[in-house]
Amino acid sequence: MNIDHAVVLGLPSARVTATVTEDCARACPSACACSSAERGCSVHCDRAGLQRVPAEFPCKAASIDLDRNGLRFLGERAFGTLPSLQRLSLRHNNLSFITPGAFKGLPRLAELRLAHNGDLRYLHARTFAALGRLRRLDLAACRLFSVPERLLAELPALRELAAFDNLFRRVPGTLRGLANLTHVQLERCRIEAVAASSLLGLRHLRSLSLQENRVRVVHGGAFRDCGVLEHLLLNDNLLAQLPPDAFQGLRRLRMLNLGGNALGRVERAWFADLAELELIYLDRNHIAFVEEGAFQNLSGLLALHLNGNHLTTLAWAAFQPGFFLGRLFLFRNPWCCDCRLQWLRDWMESLGCVADVPCASPGSVAGLDLSQVAFGRSPSGLCVDPEELNDTTSSPDPSPGPVATTVSRFSSLLSKLLAPRAPEEVVNITQGLFNASWAQGLPSHGVEGSGPEIEFFLGTSLLLSVAQHMVFVLHRD
Repeated sequence: MNIDHAVVLGLPSARVTATVTEDCARACPSACACSSAERGCSVHCDRAGLQRVPAEFPCKAASIDLDRNGLRFLGERAFGTLPSLQRLSLRHNNLSFITPGAFKGLPRLAELRLAHNGDLRYLHARTFAALGRLRRLDLAACRLFSVPERLLAELPALRELAAFDNLFRRVPGTLRGLANLTHVQLERCRIEAVAASSLLGLRHLRSLSLQENRVRVVHGGAFRDCGVLEHLLLNDNLLAQLPPDAFQGLRRLRMLNLGGNALGRVERAWFADLAELELIYLDRNHIAFVEEGAFQNLSGLLALHLNGNHLTTLAWAAFQPGFFLGRLFLFRNPWCCDCRLQWLRDWMESLGCVADVPCASPGSVAGLDLSQVAFGRSPSGLCVDPEELNDTTSSPDPSPGPVATTVSRFSSLLSKLLAPRAPEEVVNITQGLFNASWAQGLPSHGVEGSGPEIEFFLGTSLLLSVAQHMVFVLHRD
């Protein structure tokens, strides 16, 4: 009896499924493929070569895919009346104009995809009228220069907006006041600034992507209404500095990406309100200084990326390592591995949270990793910096110094003087030395011979004396 009861209860469901299947097959457009499921009919018209929207769709259609066709225009009520339609995709077409009211007759539509319609460029303020249940809207890569202020005002249920790869120069004003919006993607849109009023009223926003734009300025308090924001991506922009209150109010922020900008320093005030931060990306900047206490309140931090900057040292006072249990990424920096980094080496040994800290200086440890540096101790127990080596002692094949060069030149000259020569050549070489004023007083008596032989002997003696004197003086210096 229980079995019979179950069968009876199951009959209405079976009849509904049969009705959906019959409708799906009967009204399926000729260029499309239709399949029925428990939730309704799915219509697949992608890559069908369509130049216009089919005149009829199954009444029970829950999803329609018209991607990668040649559609150029959507007229009023382009899809008729489809009370069950929840998803409509029109990506990768040639749409250049959408008539206001094109989506009338789709009262339950929850997801609309218009991405990659590069000729669209403009949307009327009433384009999405009557889509009161729309939750997801994809306008990516439509080459939109701007959007009307009231475009999204009639979408109270909107949660997710993808509008990346457009031509906006500022955050679209149509976002303001969308209290139910949770995810916004605006990367690669040429946006130049985030103004104090750009994000007003976005009280439920949880994820905001502004990466790969041209943002040079973030105004103080720009995110103050985004109190539940968890992910903020500002990487790969043109930021050279930030106001102290740039991230004011973001008490639930978990991930902040500032990588790939032009920041020269890290200030303590930036992260004062961000007690929930777990990931910070500050890589690929020009950072040469981290202010004391910059990370000291971030007890939940799991990873801090400071790689690819201009850091030579990092003070222990920048954060409390005892409370930092995550990973610290410091590679590709010109680290000076002196006693100021001894705390970091000790921390690396004890917790293993840091790796790859290559030393650029001092010379005696250049090329080593900080973990390999052995710091000396003075008699009083203080840390002693590794030595800075000069070029002569550190070079495996030292170049000749000034002394060796001078001796070499004198040796060359002596070789020329002592080599067998004709009398005339000897006279020419020694004549200048013999006629020198300090040699005029040399006695001529007691020396046998005369003429060129005497001049050669005296010139050679004088030159040897000068060479010996110069070598002695250079060695002494």
